[in-house]
Amino acid sequence: MAAPRKVIITCAVTGAIHTPSMSPHLPVTPDQIVADALGAAEAGAAILHLHARDPQTGKPDQTPEAFARFLPRIKQQTHAVINLTTGGSPFMTPQERVRPAQIFKPEVASLNMGSMNFGLFPMLDRYKDFQFPWEREHLENSRDLVFRNSFKDIEYILTTCADNRTRFEFECYDIGHLYNLKHFLDCGLVKPPLFVQSVFGILGGIGTHPEDVAHMKRTADRLFGDAYQWSVLGAGAAQMRVAAMAAAMGGNVRVGLEDSLWAGPKRLAVSSGEQVRIVRGIVEGLGLQIATPDEAREILHLKGGANVVF
Repeated sequence: MAAPRKVIITCAVTGAIHTPSMSPHLPVTPDQIVADALGAAEAGAAILHLHARDPQTGKPDQTPEAFARFLPRIKQQTHAVINLTTGGSPFMTPQERVRPAQIFKPEVASLNMGSMNFGLFPMLDRYKDFQFPWEREHLENSRDLVFRNSFKDIEYILTTCADNRTRFEFECYDIGHLYNLKHFLDCGLVKPPLFVQSVFGILGGIGTHPEDVAHMKRTADRLFGDAYQWSVLGAGAAQMRVAAMAAAMGGNVRVGLEDSLWAGPKRLAVSSGEQVRIVRGIVEGLGLQIATPDEAREILHLKGGANVVF
C-alpha cells in the first residue's frame, strides 16, 4: 500500500484582525504568544505563523523589536517551522511590513498576492464594547480600506528578502491573486515548490462556498500543475468546514486564533492548540497523517531552523 499523504498544519496564533475585546484567549503579550505557539506545536502544527502586538493595548505591532521579544523563546522550545508575516496589518506600508522578515531571515514568510478591499466592519454588529479606542477605529476604518499589495509592493518584498533563502506562504484571497503569482513565477522572481495559501471568507475576497474552494483549487492546478503545495484557511465560522473540504481534496490546512476565535458554535476556542487538535482529528479521520516539522521542511524545500537569525 502507498504511504498516506502527509498534511501540513499551519497555525496562526494572533494576527492583526481580531482585537483583545473579542476574546480573552487572544494572545497579546510576548508570554501569551509564546505559550499559544508552543501549545499549537505540541498539538501537531508543523508551521507557526506569527504576528506581534503591543503588550499593553493589543494593537498590531510590526517593529522588529516586538518580534524579538518572543522569537528566540519560541525557537529554543520547539522544532516547528517559524513563519513571519509580511502582511502585518492592512493599515501598514510594505516597508514596515517586511522589516521582521528582512532582519530575522525566517524559513517562511507570508506574502499577500494582491490588493483588495478588506472589510472588517461587519464585526461591529457583533461586538459593541471595547477596552481600547483603537479597536473600534480599526474595524470602522475598514469601510474605506484597500489593503495595498501592488506588483511593485510584492516585488519589493520579494527582492528585499531574496538573499535570506526565505520561502513564502503566498496568501491568495481571490482568483486574480493566483494569476499575480503566476506572473512572478514566469518572471523568475519566485521558485517552486510554491506554498499557496488560499484564504476564504474575508469580505472583499472569495467566499466560503464549496464551489469557491473547488474553483480556487482548479485554477491553481491549471496554473501551477505539480509545482505547488496547496493550503487553505477559512475565516471565522467557516474555518473547520473549509479545512475539511481542502484536506479531502489533497490540500494542507491552516487554523489559529488569527483566522477564527471559535472552537464550535457559540464556543470560543481557549487556545490555538485547541483548533489544531480539532483539525488534526479531521485530517486523521480522513485516513491521512499530519506532517512533522522536518517533513514540512522537506515538502516545501525549506532552509532549516539553523539558518535563521533569531
